[in-house]
Amino acid sequence: MNILITGASRGIGRAIAVALAAPGRTLLINYLQNEAAAEETARLVRAQGGEALVLQGNVRSEDDNKRLAKAFDEVDVLVHNAAVGALKPYDKLRTSHWDLTLESSLRPFWMLTKLCRLREGGNVIGVSSLGSRSYIPGYAAMGAAKAGMEALTRQLAVELAPRKVRVNTVCGGLIATDTLQYFAEGKQMIETTEKLTPLGRVGEPEDIAGAVKLLLMPEARWITGQVLVVDGGFSLL
Repeated sequence: MNILITGASRGIGRAIAVALAAPGRTLLINYLQNEAAAEETARLVRAQGGEALVLQGNVRSEDDNKRLAKAFDEVDVLVHNAAVGALKPYDKLRTSHWDLTLESSLRPFWMLTKLCRLREGGNVIGVSSLGSRSYIPGYAAMGAAKAGMEALTRQLAVELAPRKVRVNTVCGGLIATDTLQYFAEGKQMIETTEKLTPLGRVGEPEDIAGAVKLLLMPEARWITGQVLVVDGGFSLL
């Protein structure tokens, strides 16, 4: 089984790679800048019995996406996790910030899905967040990108159905990753989330990885075009 994960060097991407690693599986670990972190992800994958390829690539670049897509003759699982963007109020965003955010998250979801030769019966999975549907300070551009991914999930699910390729997206609540340091109100967000989440904590990268793994199980074969919310119940209140 060939698995391509974008943005897999750290955080959620690394957790997904480790969760999917197993004998008989080859994972392509894509990274943008931190080669050492990507190599550590590869080491963890190999420790689980899987094979790992490490490939640098900027998912904003069509040429880099073509290189990623050609790494495998066929792709069984494509996970769109990479996301880079500006976390600023709408009136502080420059055009370059907006373009960076959508070109790093939304556009590759479409482009890589088109470029990869997806095996019949394969899976495409996006990674979104609650900012796609709820207000988060400074999340104007990223929220728009994530909402676009969720809309594209439904479109792709129908268009790829004749090839038995399923398309779903995991929408996470607040996840404890390095990204939180870039939010001006990061500490307050954690405290508020812990208070308002029925299950009483913020999420861990492994929570998202577990949901991705769940969607790849044979028992999920009738699930496509869906956005699976993984937030400990936060969005229920």
